[in-house]
Amino acid sequence: MANNFLLEIGLEEIPAHVVTPSIKQLKKRASDFLKDQRISFAEIKTFSTPRRLALYITDLADKQPDIDKSVKGPAKKIAQDSDGNWTKAAIGFSRGQGATPDDITFKDVKGVEYVFVEKHIAGKSLKEILPGMKDVITAMTFPTMMKWGTYSFEYVRPIKWLVALLNDKVIPFKILDVDTDRMTSGHRFIGKDIELANADEYEEKLTEQYVVADAVKRKELITKQINKIAADNNWQINLDPDLLEEVNNLVEWPTAFFGNFDEKYLAIPDEVLITSMKDHQRFFYVTDQDGKLLPHFISVRNGNDYDIQNVVAGNEKVLTARLDDAMFFYQEDQKKSIADYVERLKKVSFHDKISTMYEKMQRVQVISKHLGNLAGLSEQELKDLERAASIYKFDLVTGMVGEFAELQGVMGDKYALLKGEDQAVATAISEHYMPISANGELPKTNVGSILAIADKLDSILTFFAAGMIPSGSNDPYALRRQATGVVRIVADKQLNFDLDQTLNLLIDREDQASVAPKLDMKAQVPAVSDFVKDRIKQYLDDLGVRYDIADAVTSGSHTNILFNIASAKTLQDHKDDPDFKDIIESLTRVQRIAKKGAFKADDLTVDPALFENDSEKALNQAVAAAAKDYTHQSAEEDFGRLAQLKDKINDYFDATMVMAKDEKLKNNHLRQLTMIANMIMYLGDLDKLVVKG
Repeated sequence: MANNFLLEIGLEEIPAHVVTPSIKQLKKRASDFLKDQRISFAEIKTFSTPRRLALYITDLADKQPDIDKSVKGPAKKIAQDSDGNWTKAAIGFSRGQGATPDDITFKDVKGVEYVFVEKHIAGKSLKEILPGMKDVITAMTFPTMMKWGTYSFEYVRPIKWLVALLNDKVIPFKILDVDTDRMTSGHRFIGKDIELANADEYEEKLTEQYVVADAVKRKELITKQINKIAADNNWQINLDPDLLEEVNNLVEWPTAFFGNFDEKYLAIPDEVLITSMKDHQRFFYVTDQDGKLLPHFISVRNGNDYDIQNVVAGNEKVLTARLDDAMFFYQEDQKKSIADYVERLKKVSFHDKISTMYEKMQRVQVISKHLGNLAGLSEQELKDLERAASIYKFDLVTGMVGEFAELQGVMGDKYALLKGEDQAVATAISEHYMPISANGELPKTNVGSILAIADKLDSILTFFAAGMIPSGSNDPYALRRQATGVVRIVADKQLNFDLDQTLNLLIDREDQASVAPKLDMKAQVPAVSDFVKDRIKQYLDDLGVRYDIADAVTSGSHTNILFNIASAKTLQDHKDDPDFKDIIESLTRVQRIAKKGAFKADDLTVDPALFENDSEKALNQAVAAAAKDYTHQSAEEDFGRLAQLKDKINDYFDATMVMAKDEKLKNNHLRQLTMIANMIMYLGDLDKLVVKG
């Protein structure tokens, strides 16, 4: 008989953003559990709504397969004494296997006899195994957990009911005071409780009680309803996938409807209107065929269309109140100048351990000016950058951003244009926040890119200097995201600068300009550099670069982000070359031996008069040629020069006793190898590469 199993967890409303990852987690945990229990099945179908997480598992096997296996015990010489009597070791072994010494047999294993017991393990029935689903449920984790009643157990929301049906039979188990049953709940307001005769009728019975339990079908229904409203009114709808997913996880029986707002609010920037509708009310905004915002919105009700006009009116009232506030702040904000807002930033804290926001802008002006020159910005771009850096945080003290915090930068852009600032300045103000996520959009303009890097570097440096360094998953100031942003922008804009040198220089220039905070930032430069290198590794991983290659290039001596990335791409491109292994082995041999020397950078002069063979001369000449302009070449060219040294290095080691008894000879050898090792480390620590024959 085919066995179908239904598992449903009934809950108080789950936060929308938690529903989808939770049902995916439940499916995986259930699948892993059944596989661990050796129970085969055909498919796991998922159902999820704000009030339930459910699985319908089809064609489960009746029982576990039986297992017959030979269990190896101690050697015969340990199992029996000289008289052939069973020892305690043999008796204990057989007892542990549920057998007796009479069940022992002997088998030869690589010339040694061992005792064996043939063991038969009868498979458990499905009914015996499925109560273990309790542990599947209780093991789940969520972003936020809560307790209820007097229980210490934590879950995303209180469990209200449990359904566990194997075909038409209840599988008994209990979580806190909730026993499994065949009773489920229809829609909270318009549905009734349902008694399920068997697992197979779950979806159909829920539909009868106004619950579309299949999340995919529910989303398709919402999309169809919204598109029909749009088509009937000749509107365009931006079906934002994230918003659609959220709305889908807020309803069980969706009914789409549209509402209106006064055209006067269209005077407010579109971004404000969209934020009010989309982010605050979970409404879909409406445009005409040319993409112009219209005074309408579409929303989705959790229920049927009964008395829908009251629902429409209620949503219109809530949105109007929000837009009234926005209109007020928009008009009030324009009564002040940018200079007024900048002055107010002197009293706004960036962080109480670091500085005010105004002082942060002063530092960023110094940083951005230097980076702008490094990047080769034009005179006009440098002028725009200077202006943007002097005002770019002003919108933080506007009423609009106070009310709509998610619009910081966006309103700075809008207000800057209204106050007569150049487009480049205004764009940079909004772009400096980019990217706002690990894979978010990058700044498009040069001015915005440099301002974004400057702002992020300042934040990372100052927070590190203030002792607020991310650890584990703790990163309250999103410094990892900011460092990732720096790496991605540098790669996108091909900005060529050494990070360590630049950070030290920037700190010096802040000191000279008397804008540096009272923190020891220089002491944190190595830590910041390592922190950024970790983000480079992540960036390279996203590009598909092998982990050991990423580790190698970020462990080298060079702290140029762009060069690190280029080095990784070079090694990735050459890793499958026929001679790659031989090249790396030669170079890493140099690295390892060179570590036995300890010479300063100005003490690497090799004395040709001490050479004892031709291989030393040949290598010295080859290294001199390879070293010429080495640090000014591309990573590809540097690798090529190192690769060309392979044969000379091998000949050298064949003919030369590096660790000679004569101290002068030994040091001359080590200086030669150190020069090569330094060139290698510039590309990366190749000793970290995993090379296979």
